[in-house]
Amino acid sequence: MLKKTLLAAVALMTLAGSAAAEELKEFRIGILGGENEADRLRNFQCMTEKLPSVLGVEKVSLFPAADYDGVIQGLLGGTLDYAELGASGYAKIYLAKADAVEPILTTVQTDGSMGYYSIMVARKDSGITKLEDLKGKKLGFADPDSTSGFLVPSVTLPESIGAPVKEYFSETGFGGGHENLVLEVLKGTFDAGTTWGSGVGEFKDGYSSGNLRKMVDKGILNMDELNEIWKSPLIPNGPIVVRSTMNDDMKTKFKRFMMDLPKSDPACFSSIQGGDFTGYTEVNVDFYKPIIDARKATIGG
Repeated sequence: MLKKTLLAAVALMTLAGSAAAEELKEFRIGILGGENEADRLRNFQCMTEKLPSVLGVEKVSLFPAADYDGVIQGLLGGTLDYAELGASGYAKIYLAKADAVEPILTTVQTDGSMGYYSIMVARKDSGITKLEDLKGKKLGFADPDSTSGFLVPSVTLPESIGAPVKEYFSETGFGGGHENLVLEVLKGTFDAGTTWGSGVGEFKDGYSSGNLRKMVDKGILNMDELNEIWKSPLIPNGPIVVRSTMNDDMKTKFKRFMMDLPKSDPACFSSIQGGDFTGYTEVNVDFYKPIIDARKATIGG
């Protein structure tokens, strides 16, 4: 009996050792949906070139999901090692499995703040300039797991409009991510829609960072075509998360690489973040507790 127990223990140790060795061969990056796949792959290409030598892995692979939930499920299932999430996406993971990932860093805006805004936009030629103009019209959200594109507007809009969202608007729907949502507003599918921006700088420029700025920089959006209808309260910048079961040495090396990136390779930093930021700062789960509570109360998980 003792011999069998020892053999079983050795077998388990061998499997654990194999798993650890396997872990070091490939580093898997999840990329949220909402922007076309070619652009997302291009934005993160610099990570595939730099990280192998930093982490001591054979390759770095990119996994661009069709939507937010694709990355969330990959992190919950342990098939992704790192991703940059919105606060609501992280809250969904935390509520499903609190120890699945660790939030380690978040971005800092050019004004020093650690937050951004949900920005509601409408076509300028629609004549819609304020929330009152949208009563009885169609409102589009970005993604069910987006903080700025759904959760925060769902929680804060009722106070601004004086009624539940479903009663105030004739119809609501999802645009399939932030970029697509703005394009659907321009097409007239929705009378207005919620996306995100830093709120730093000028609306006419798409602000200093965020989806609007990314679309302007790619040449697929002219801000003269949009009006800003509403801006939310400040939302905590989303976290950079890593798989909790990743070995500590790799976590330390990755965190150090990311914190150095704004200075070591500003172009790569700007590419993966999509706009102007000063750098990263350390965070933990406590920074996201208000969003976790809001998601639990509003969506349930």
